[in-house]
Amino acid sequence: MQLETNALYYGDNLEILRKYIPDSSIDLIYLDPPFNSNATYNILFKELTGEPSQAQITAFDDTWHWGIESERTFQEIIVNAPVNVAELITAFRNFIHQNDMMAYLVMMCIRLLELKRVLKDTGSIYLHCDSTASHYLKILMDAIFGIRNFRNEIIWQRTGAHSDAKRWGKVTDTILFYSKGMKYNWHPQYIEYADEYIKERYKYIDKDSGRLYWRNTMTAAGQGGARYFRGVLKEPPSGTHWRFSQEEINRMEAEGRIYYSPSGMPYVKSFLDERQGKAVQCIWTDIVMSKSGRERLGYPTQKPEALLERIIKSSSSERDIILDPFCGCGTALVAAQKLNRQWVGIDITHLAIATMKWRLDTMFPGIEYKVIGEPKDLSSVVELAKQNKYQFQWWAVSLIGGQPYGDKKKGADTGIDGYLYFMDEKDKVKKAIISVKGGGTSVKDIRDLGHVIDREKAEIGIFITLEHPTRPMETEAVTKGFYHSPLGKDYPRIQILTIEELLNGDKPDIPPWVAPIQAPPKHKQEKGKTAKLL
Repeated sequence: MQLETNALYYGDNLEILRKYIPDSSIDLIYLDPPFNSNATYNILFKELTGEPSQAQITAFDDTWHWGIESERTFQEIIVNAPVNVAELITAFRNFIHQNDMMAYLVMMCIRLLELKRVLKDTGSIYLHCDSTASHYLKILMDAIFGIRNFRNEIIWQRTGAHSDAKRWGKVTDTILFYSKGMKYNWHPQYIEYADEYIKERYKYIDKDSGRLYWRNTMTAAGQGGARYFRGVLKEPPSGTHWRFSQEEINRMEAEGRIYYSPSGMPYVKSFLDERQGKAVQCIWTDIVMSKSGRERLGYPTQKPEALLERIIKSSSSERDIILDPFCGCGTALVAAQKLNRQWVGIDITHLAIATMKWRLDTMFPGIEYKVIGEPKDLSSVVELAKQNKYQFQWWAVSLIGGQPYGDKKKGADTGIDGYLYFMDEKDKVKKAIISVKGGGTSVKDIRDLGHVIDREKAEIGIFITLEHPTRPMETEAVTKGFYHSPLGKDYPRIQILTIEELLNGDKPDIPPWVAPIQAPPKHKQEKGKTAKLL
């Protein structure tokens, strides 16, 4: 089995892991599995005899509810998993019973077993969750990865305040950090010292260099012998020993790095400009996901790039392989690309795959990556349209490089499935509305698109259809006229493209200077490093 890196996989991550990801091939795993953390416990723990909870996430409507699939997976764990894991999942079932929470734990258990398999012996895994199930997941990971391989429970303050009725505001997530073995990749991370800390500690000025320093003790607990300071043999205080060898003391003396108190006690001069900063601890309060801004894509569970960059920097090296099996809008993949790592992303929704493609192409022009599992021929597209019209629509939007409009709610059809943005004059971002139909098209659909582009004040409308358009549809599109670009060219205001044409390489006719609105900032590669990971 050959691992494809810099690859997006569409499909159930359990199947993808088993089919495509070899043993011990991944250096770092980050996962943020979907779950309805806003649901109340009495819903999550309601048994099958009660009212079922509402669908949590479109893609996982069947996955996180107890049913035949959960029962099959439970039995597979009992038969094939290590004894301690099988016993734990049985104990969970006896305690939690058969409900959404148990279905979630069963589906997570079988996937965590696979994730351990694909992780290198020196690799690490970070599981992002919240208080809904973090306590169960920690016990589950203890059983799968081993209690001795638990490294940290990281508390991330994701927002400054939250209004929660009759309880303390929920402003934190939990990130469980485990390694596969006792030897693992680790690089400490640092943040800048606060001004108050510097004023309090680094309040001394070296008279020779003018540099700020603080006086650090030269002793530590435990017994030890005497050392020479300024040619005089000096015993350490009772119950302590000198932390430095005589050779190190002689060097520091020669460099003027030792301060002597009036009593003659030596201290090391720790200079501020030599410090990396404050080591990051297990409570992270310095990274917040803003509600707006260029990074925000409107994806409900999106995490800040800075959060993923910290995790990737701390637990991997350049050219290592990063895996995100629930990659959503792809923040982990973006961070990996920026940091010169290889990456693998898996998601079961075409909305996620389409969003990731748009994001990668926008941030890293010319990037090369593979998409595995998408429809490649007309028959597979027809099957996708039959299975799930929303997934079909999101996939079709990605065919023309559009940004999918993901707010799909039952009974609320805005007539918009995606957007293409362009800029054909300075500082004026303009848009094309994308509408996708899988079947039953008529001239009414073209009229509706005309109304939508008028309502949204869009310059162009693009109608993507699985069926061939009728003559009345083509005539209606022509009657909408043209958009006259300042570049001097006219573009049809409504353009009809079939899926077959798009699969053959056709593209919509829009102005050539495309600049997506609210696009993630393009990444500037550091000198000496290639922007493409081949």
